[in-house]
Amino acid sequence: MNPAEERVAIVDGANRVVGALPRRRMRERALPHRAAYVFVFDGAGRLFVHRRTRTKDVYPGCHDVAAGGVVLEGETYEAAAARELAEELGIRGVALDRRFDFEHREAGNHVFGRVFTCVHDGPVVLQPEEVESGAFMEIPEVLAMAARGEPFTPDGLAALRRLLAEAGEGPGPGHDG
Repeated sequence: MNPAEERVAIVDGANRVVGALPRRRMRERALPHRAAYVFVFDGAGRLFVHRRTRTKDVYPGCHDVAAGGVVLEGETYEAAAARELAEELGIRGVALDRRFDFEHREAGNHVFGRVFTCVHDGPVVLQPEEVESGAFMEIPEVLAMAARGEPFTPDGLAALRRLLAEAGEGPGPGHDG
């Protein structure tokens, strides 16, 4: 199916599902919706960061610190997280640790997100339609890139900063977040 026609769960201001619309209609009207975010760490605690393709409907060409995407009609956050992780990075069968829910609102994007983390040391297979490139990076390096003004998805960066604040030293193996 064309991604623009995928039916996205639409929510109200309290994050209650009130309907579903094709993604393009949701984007045109900037309707509140749900999204799953998965921070992928390797065994050394490095974060997988990827660059979105320039054809993405939101934040094209930006760096992204999380795999993930919109929650489809009838789908749970957990199912969306597992689906997006498999689609974007080819990662399947890993344990997803639920961390927190958050709301991100800016012009043109109002999302209720659920954040997950996982540890993966196996291969990563990038989906060419959505991901240009990617690599595991040290957290300070990622934050330095953002501080220099390199383009990142603002919702993902906000979620990462909260994850780091709640984890104390930082997420990854040996930290309970």
